[in-house]
Amino acid sequence: MASIPASGRRSVPGTEQKRKHTISVLVENKFNTLSRIAGLFSAKGYNIDSLSVGPTEDETVSRMTIVTEGDDPIIEQITKQLHKLVDTIKVIDLTFESYVERELVLLKIQTTVQSRPEIMQIAEIFRAKVVDISPRTLTLEATGSTQKVDAFIKMLKPFGIKEIARTARWR
Repeated sequence: MASIPASGRRSVPGTEQKRKHTISVLVENKFNTLSRIAGLFSAKGYNIDSLSVGPTEDETVSRMTIVTEGDDPIIEQITKQLHKLVDTIKVIDLTFESYVERELVLLKIQTTVQSRPEIMQIAEIFRAKVVDISPRTLTLEATGSTQKVDAFIKMLKPFGIKEIARTARWR
């Protein structure tokens, strides 16, 4: 018998594919809410690939954007468990919805006098900003989709990345 996950898409048992899911959770802005949600994932043995938390227009409510991986039955179980938490207001699996997704990355790159112009050219192509400069390093800031940020990092890797600070996906 086919199961019908929360996404409304039918699947035949044993044929579900694992995929990344972006889950938006509106929660009451209370002490310990984040640890309860992280604890739920940990207790069930699920991994959080990325997590972003921030206030909403209502100061009593925060939005958590969680990226995790699983097949439809696993994601359905996660969303049901999230709904059961006291501080949860709303849970939406955005995977099949239309939404805008952005990431921010800061990269500290090893530079020389010879490599700096090429690094600057790559930064310009990706519309990155120079946020710090020293004789031996250049710190760049870029924003965009996960694919754009991944491509930016890949292009700069040959120069020697000293540090990476990357946000989680957020919508």
